Amino acid sequence: MMKPNAVPHPKVDAFLEKATKWQREMQALRALLLASGLTEELKWYQPVYTLNGKNVVIISCFKEHCVLGFFKGVLLRDEHHMLQKPGENTQSSRFFKFTSLQEITKRKPIIKAYIQEAIEVEKAGSTVEFKKITERPIPEELQQRFKKQPSLKKAFESLTPGRQRAYLMHFTSAKQTATRVARIEKCVPRIMEGKGLTD
Repeated sequence: MMKPNAVPHPKVDAFLEKATKWQREMQALRALLLASGLTEELKWYQPVYTLNGKNVVIISCFKEHCVLGFFKGVLLRDEHHMLQKPGENTQSSRFFKFTSLQEITKRKPIIKAYIQEAIEVEKAGSTVEFKKITERPIPEELQQRFKKQPSLKKAFESLTPGRQRAYLMHFTSAKQTATRVARIEKCVPRIMEGKGLTD
């Protein structure tokens, strides 16, 4: 039985009309996603495709390429070894990178298969086992700051795991002790207000 095409969202229409780069490529990816029956929405100024309110796939464009991102990409089999990790610390999402319409046309059956697998993963209720915050090292400089200011430790522990993770990655990515201390000092007011690194 054929799945009915999803209804195009007017906000996505407007987004694509204004796009100055990768417009044809994004239109081609959009057609595949609409044919999959996923619900089209505009989130974070990008087309997002959902199933029962859960994010499944996103289309994004960058200067050098456009991407088709899978929110639970790490759970896909990736038989064709096409999926890439957005960043070193990314735990769940994976993406395809495209630099031409021809590339999308050539790989259409493969792209459709990956979209279908992502839908099946969501339907099955599969979840990604995220690395616990306790598995991430708390830098010595932050531990020292917690000893000096117990209220900061309490505020930090009250943050969501994602916010804690972002701060820890930000602090530990600095190679020099002085840089780590400076980063921590700069973030103290945000942590005390219960805000994340990018809030």
